[in-house]
Amino acid sequence: MPFYSQIAHHILAHHAAELPDLRGLTVLLPNRYAAQPLARALSVAAGVPLLLPTMTTLADALLKIPLPQAIQSDMQRVAQLYQVLRDQGWFGDADLWGVASELLALIDELTRYAVVLPQSEAEFAEQLTAAYQAKRGEAMQFEAKVVHELWFAMNHDTSWHTVKAELNWLKLWAAQLDTPLYVLRTSDATIAEKRFLDLCRENIDVTVFDLRDMARVHQEYAWLNSSLQSNAVDDLQTLARRLPVGDRLPNLRLFPAQGLEQEAEAADVQIRRWLLEGKTNIAVVVQDRLVARRVRALLERAQVRVLDESGWTFSTLAVSTPLKGWLDVLQNDFYYQDVLDLLKSPFLFADAPPSDRKHAAFLFEQLVRKHGVVAHIASFIKLAQRESPELEPALQRLKAAATQGRNQKLPLVDWLRGLHDSAFALGLGAGWARDAAGQQLLQLLKQWADDLKDNGTRLSFGEWRRWLSQQLDANTFRDMTIESPVRFTHLAATRWRQFDAVLLVGCDATHLPAPLNVGQWFNDGVRATLGLPVSAVQQHQVRDDLFGLLAMNDTVLATWQSTQNGDINLLSPYLEMLRTLNVLAGGSDLIDPQLATWLSHARVRTADATLPEPLTANPSIPADRLPPRISPSGYNSLVACPYQFYARYVLHLNDLEEVRETLDKRDYGTWVHKILQLFHAEIPLLLNASADIAEATLQRISREVFAQALAEDYLAHAWLLRWEKLIPTYLNWQREQETAGWRYAAAEQGMEFTVDEQLVLRGRIDRFDTDADGAICVLDYKTQSATSLKAKLALAGEDVQLACYALAKDASHAAFVSLDGEKVSSIAPDEAIPDLAALNLARLQTVFAQMRSGTPLPAHGRVCDYCEMKGLCRRGAS
Repeated sequence: MPFYSQIAHHILAHHAAELPDLRGLTVLLPNRYAAQPLARALSVAAGVPLLLPTMTTLADALLKIPLPQAIQSDMQRVAQLYQVLRDQGWFGDADLWGVASELLALIDELTRYAVVLPQSEAEFAEQLTAAYQAKRGEAMQFEAKVVHELWFAMNHDTSWHTVKAELNWLKLWAAQLDTPLYVLRTSDATIAEKRFLDLCRENIDVTVFDLRDMARVHQEYAWLNSSLQSNAVDDLQTLARRLPVGDRLPNLRLFPAQGLEQEAEAADVQIRRWLLEGKTNIAVVVQDRLVARRVRALLERAQVRVLDESGWTFSTLAVSTPLKGWLDVLQNDFYYQDVLDLLKSPFLFADAPPSDRKHAAFLFEQLVRKHGVVAHIASFIKLAQRESPELEPALQRLKAAATQGRNQKLPLVDWLRGLHDSAFALGLGAGWARDAAGQQLLQLLKQWADDLKDNGTRLSFGEWRRWLSQQLDANTFRDMTIESPVRFTHLAATRWRQFDAVLLVGCDATHLPAPLNVGQWFNDGVRATLGLPVSAVQQHQVRDDLFGLLAMNDTVLATWQSTQNGDINLLSPYLEMLRTLNVLAGGSDLIDPQLATWLSHARVRTADATLPEPLTANPSIPADRLPPRISPSGYNSLVACPYQFYARYVLHLNDLEEVRETLDKRDYGTWVHKILQLFHAEIPLLLNASADIAEATLQRISREVFAQALAEDYLAHAWLLRWEKLIPTYLNWQREQETAGWRYAAAEQGMEFTVDEQLVLRGRIDRFDTDADGAICVLDYKTQSATSLKAKLALAGEDVQLACYALAKDASHAAFVSLDGEKVSSIAPDEAIPDLAALNLARLQTVFAQMRSGTPLPAHGRVCDYCEMKGLCRRGAS
């Protein structure tokens, strides 16, 4: 490219007498990346070793100049504005942190452009009315009032803030410079830069190298700049007639993708092809961050690392997940799902072996799923002390870290210090210290606390969380330790940069240029009246940056999604003008002719691959994998569907127990079982007790069992009332049972029966009774209707529960006891219980003998509607 060479020759020609020492010159660059190619061009043009000029960016130069007073951070100013907005109540329930940030940006812009508002709020309102060209109304008066009051309040503050400091920095540096200054740029200077250069010109020579002006000297670039500035097809046709016939843009190609995934695949394939060609400096200029995420994932899958100059906001990083998770835990009073998510973070308890945290997460999940405790750290600790002592230290550590409550109101600095202390108490600090992004996050927390140490605005937990969320969104992490030939960047960062190849992704009309007036307080008419830059300035800067990119680079591919959700999605108007001009000049439409073909060849092929045996095949089980124990419910699963049994009890793919956040019928059944066990232990024979005493005793025991649930959940009252209505009916049923000769013997008793030498049947019997002859009747309480229980027993051997219990106890009688509705009844099989037990035993022995010999376990398809394994066997899809 001729541009750096042209600059080098100009500098050398004007300072030949000073060679080889050019240290007396200063070159102001658009970015640090321009320093190396300019240095190289100077060395080549001189032909001798040089002492190079001072090459710097404006931001770097200003940081080296000391200021006479401290600078008030923008964070402090936003907090001050927030307090004013909250106290005034102007915006109701709006996001005040967002409003405060937007207003601060407006106030700074007014300061930067030296806008002076009228002294009177009424005069300012009239100015806005004229600018809006509308009748004066309440909304306009409100806007004038807010901006006017806040602008005057903030500008009467004598302390220096960022914009004041920037303006004073520029004055100081302009006064210090006493040697020639050279400036490289691609677009119009900002107001601050113009003032700085005007001040410099009063004392020294200033030479500006504007890429747009330099391109006009070269015919191959002059038309490019003209076409980007064209506003109509007629202009393009006129320009095309002045050009030689042929392809005028050999360095630019376009690719219209059919959706996001194809655009990302095209980018991935093109980048990898460039790498294979030996290109070592590839820029991916991102217009659409969603596409960029997918491209990055595809490249990393291909083991191509990416250097991201733009970075990612902290709110999207893994290091922030446990931070936000901890605040969720505090806000929701240790809600179990928040605690579980936190325990699964690898940053938590990073000062201890990872296995400890993983084991704690496993134990906690098992505990809450088993017992249904959904919140409150004290409840979790109490339960762990009783059921899982290994888990208690982790829970105690969480409790100890919760030093700040959600009902407090504290200054931001205190919230930040408390968060910092909690992070280290939880081991998050140790984890962050070992991670590049985590290290930056720790630095940010400290910096924020330092900046806000003098701010006393007291905030609620919710206000503090919204502030923190805004900060995590506003700050960006860039991992510059990565070395890669592929770098993601943005258009403004490409100024005066040359790459081996450039890929522009997301180049549709929505993203290039970006939407106008985003976050701006006034429309263009008002901004022009006040002397602020209008939206066209932003568009022109994007256009100039695009021109600079195309002028500086020989290989550029721009992609966009030509269709989105079935609708046409237009190409960027800038690129559309270039394509149209190229066609009018007799060239191609710039569409890449090969990339679509490469995509089909680059995709991973699976047609010739050897696929595993389909999951719908009937699995057989090696004898050593067969479970040595089976429960009545496992036997029921085997009868219902052998494949279901295989998935549940051989592969152990059982669904995890759902944590019941509200009381349901399962809780009700558990309480009823416990009540009846305690009641019959206290009054084993109702015929010996008065009806009043029996009912009072059962009522008392019921309330004792329900007591904890009543304290924690108001809905427990409804379940208790439901049971209390059934108490008289149950007592009548029990008396009938005793009148028939049966006597309560035991409840909740474990059972174990040897099926054969390799299999044991285990379970727990709700209750069994005996009679005077020693006969046994096993009973199983069910909070189901009599109708549904009869359906269970309609087909002999279909439900094996009663048969298994009878087998274990050698019982002659067995029945379900229906505790549903307003009636209690016994539901017994029609078949003789001893015969039913014997047949079920024989079948169980036979089936396990067959499985040991390799007989496969098919999916019957009879229980698919409610089987959790249907996604595994996929019988319905076969």
